[in-house]
Amino acid sequence: MDKNSLSQIRKELEGCVGKRILLKANKGRKKTFVKEGIVENAYPSIFTVSFENEYNSSRTASYSYTDVLTRTVEVKIMSDSLTI
Repeated sequence: MDKNSLSQIRKELEGCVGKRILLKANKGRKKTFVKEGIVENAYPSIFTVSFENEYNSSRTASYSYTDVLTRTVEVKIMSDSLTI
């Protein structure tokens, strides 16, 4: 997702509600968080992502569109095609 304004980023993520994404977040001090999740909702200032873990419980995290703009958070939309 390579956008240069907050409104374009928000429109792109509003279209991805319910889709599976790969999220990479920089947590500082050379720590990164890479996880697959589903975009739950897109609000005016933030978007929420639901993550599943190995214990079949879900965790919801929120990120701002500014994080995507400054590349603190990178979002990649996963394709729904299955390979056989």
